[in-house]
Amino acid sequence: MSNPNPLIAALESNLQQVDRQALRRRRRVAETPCAPRVQVDGREMLAFCSNDYLGLASHPRLVEALREGASLYGVGSGASHLISGHTRAHALLEERLAQFMSPQVEAAGALYFCTGYMANLAVLTALATPGAEIFSEALNHASIIDGARLSRAKVQVYPHADLESLANLLAASSAPTKIVVTDSVFSMDGDLAALPALLALCERHGAWLVVDDAHGFGVLGENGRGALEHFNLRSTNLVYMGTLSKAAGVGGAFVAAHASVIEWLVQRARPYIYTTAAAPALAHALLASLDIIGGAEGRQRRAHLQSLIAQIRSGLRLRRWQLMPSDTAIQPVIVGANDDAMLAAAALFAQGLWVPAIRPPTVPPDTARLRVTLSAAHTKEEVAQVVAALNALEIQEAEKAA
Repeated sequence: MSNPNPLIAALESNLQQVDRQALRRRRRVAETPCAPRVQVDGREMLAFCSNDYLGLASHPRLVEALREGASLYGVGSGASHLISGHTRAHALLEERLAQFMSPQVEAAGALYFCTGYMANLAVLTALATPGAEIFSEALNHASIIDGARLSRAKVQVYPHADLESLANLLAASSAPTKIVVTDSVFSMDGDLAALPALLALCERHGAWLVVDDAHGFGVLGENGRGALEHFNLRSTNLVYMGTLSKAAGVGGAFVAAHASVIEWLVQRARPYIYTTAAAPALAHALLASLDIIGGAEGRQRRAHLQSLIAQIRSGLRLRRWQLMPSDTAIQPVIVGANDDAMLAAAALFAQGLWVPAIRPPTVPPDTARLRVTLSAAHTKEEVAQVVAALNALEIQEAEKAA
């Protein structure tokens, strides 16, 4: 029986179309802390789907720091940063982040945001002064796309990793403000942007280079300073966004840039000005996270993660499916059709392995994939388990198709 409300009926019809395309998204309920071994919908699973790249989300030092932060500052901040919500915890975190990133960001300042999504909205809308033009990588994250749209600036999208196309667009632009924006690690493919060449182009054309290092901060670079350290980059043209909910294991994000850029964001970034500040206890916990990331334990965890990446890449023996070229913790296996990816993910789940299927519009049509993400908390034995399961499953699928 159709719904008498035509508004609801239209939505239900649209949802049926989503089902026909095998694109319905469903949530699972995790009942234990983020870790490789997790209780999901009443089952114990071995998870390869989190972005807890250093395995810090349940680290005892961070848990204790969060408790301590709540005892010192309470639970909520009570206001926006520019009213009364900017606590000593926030101020200390921003000072530490600026200091931490200073080898890569000249005259560095830092600004803490509730999420990376909000940070990207803030940077692009604030930097895009009248007449600005934004040059956005084709595979950029949704938050960058939305920030560019909200900026009301002219937006040019250049093909993935196509530096020649970008150079031509920059050369043809007469905009008073040019902004090139890119992911550092592309979240669905796992490859790295050519940041040195991008920065050279930006410096040549007097453009900002905004780098979303959501999947690089804490993971890349000898000291975990991310993609900028990985490539040994430093420039006043750089505006760097790092998330603190992934490798850092807590929540929120930050922007590091020249102090004048940070002051401009405080004055003009609407997503920063008009929102309640994040809980100060989170900022307090992040101080402990930075200690780990920049210290000996962080280096050990990054080294172990690199060994797991090498293990999965050498261990997979795929014939029909395609392992994407990635040296990062994101290891996507392209299956192709949406239904096939969903069936593969379901078969892995039945074996106790939680590996998500990623489908359009997150990825292009006919490139649905199993997205394996690794954590320093995984063991070599656990990675061997998922490698064996993927190899066996692909052989089964190949035999069915034969």
